[in-house]
Parts: sequence; C-alpha cells; structure tokens
Amino acid sequence: MSCYKDFATIYDELIYGDVDYKKWATKILSICDELNIERKNYLDLACGTGNLTVEVGEKFQNVYAVDLSQEMLTVAEEKLREKSIRAKVLCQNICNLKIKNKFDLITCCLDSTNYITEEEALEDYFKGVYEVLNVGGMFIFDMNSSNKLLNILGNNVFNYDSEDVVYIWENYLEDDIVNMYLTFFVKEGQVYKRFDEEHVERAYENEFILNVLNKIGFKVNCILDCYEDKEITKDSERITYVVRK
Repeated sequence: MSCYKDFATIYDELIYGDVDYKKWATKILSICDELNIERKNYLDLACGTGNLTVEVGEKFQNVYAVDLSQEMLTVAEEKLREKSIRAKVLCQNICNLKIKNKFDLITCCLDSTNYITEEEALEDYFKGVYEVLNVGGMFIFDMNSSNKLLNILGNNVFNYDSEDVVYIWENYLEDDIVNMYLTFFVKEGQVYKRFDEEHVERAYENEFILNVLNKIGFKVNCILDCYEDKEITKDSERITYVVRK
C-alpha cells in the first residue's frame, strides 16, 4: 500500500483546515494537569508531520516521535528543530514498538488506530503502548467512529481543488473496511505532477475497543466526543479515549 510518501509534501496544506492541533493539544495538556501527569517523557505515535508533537512536546522535557513514513518524519524533525524541542524521531511500526524508554504521556491521534485492520495487530499495538507507559501514565488516542467510516465516508467520492493542489478521493466499503483511493495533482511550475495514495481504515465499535483495552490492563479515565467535554453519541464522528496504566 502506498501511503504518506509524496503526500508528506502537501499534507499540512490539506489537513490544517480540518484539524485544530492547538485546541487538541490544549485539551490533552489540561487533562495532564487534572490527572497530575508528570511532564517529563512524551511519546507521539503515528506523528505524521509533527503538528501535535510540537504543540504538546514543547511542554515536556523529552520527546519521542514515531511514524512509519520516513518522509513524514523528515518534515516533523524540521518542525521540532525549529521550535528547539529536544526530540528523537523513530521510523517504526506502532504495532511493533522497539523503545526502551518509559513515558508519562503517549498520544496517537487523527484516527491512526483505525489503520490497524487486524485484531491481533491491534492487541499488539495496545500491548506495546502499555509496556512503554509508566505506571500511572496516560495514553490518549482517537478513532474515527463506525458511524463516520460506514455512513459518512463509506462508498463516497470527494474532491478538492485549489490553485496548487487537486485531488479525487474515492472510497469503497467492504463490511467494516473502507478502502480509500486518492489521486493527487500537485502544481510544479507550469505542470501538475500526479501521484496516487491508497489508505485502508477499519470501523471498530466502541464496546470492542473498550474490551481490548480492559484485556490489556488499561483503566479508562474518560471517553470524549473528539477533544470536547461532551459524551459520545451515535452521531459522533471522532472518539477520543483517555486511559491510564
């Protein structure tokens, strides 16, 4: 699957209109304060281009950022350096973490967990997080709800057109799996360069995720509608889980 390669160069342009990273970071940090989480070691999983890593990481002493895309990590590393944030970036699969350090806070945001489509891999991911989390430490992650993946994204086609970027996004739903095919045209001088991306996300029911978390040993502190102080409903599109070891 081609995923987050050429996309890294235009990712921020496309995502900033939909995601308020500062707002998300503010909520995450306020939860840290409420639960007396030490601001020493922070790990951001599937960090992408480091937008959340920078916002949260500048409040911690030590920062680690993990992503499977070296191209995305290159952009993230530049941002962290610009902010003078001492950070270590690692190209790893979040389902097979190889980190010796322990962390007070771990995040995995923007529905990266939905990309884990096999139940065994999902358990490996949660187990890996549990192992590198300090006792009393906090893990915050969000997921696209089954409502969003099945009823909103589903078998639909989306498009985007700006002066420099055009894309066509076609989705195909198979049971609880959404296959996403994106074709981009990015302006380079007087011509447009084409590249294609394929993404796959799985819709998980909230009850299933809670059962897996409980099986691993996590204690659920709260579940939020996105990063807002409100409970989830059947219409929620993004579910944020706040759990502790």
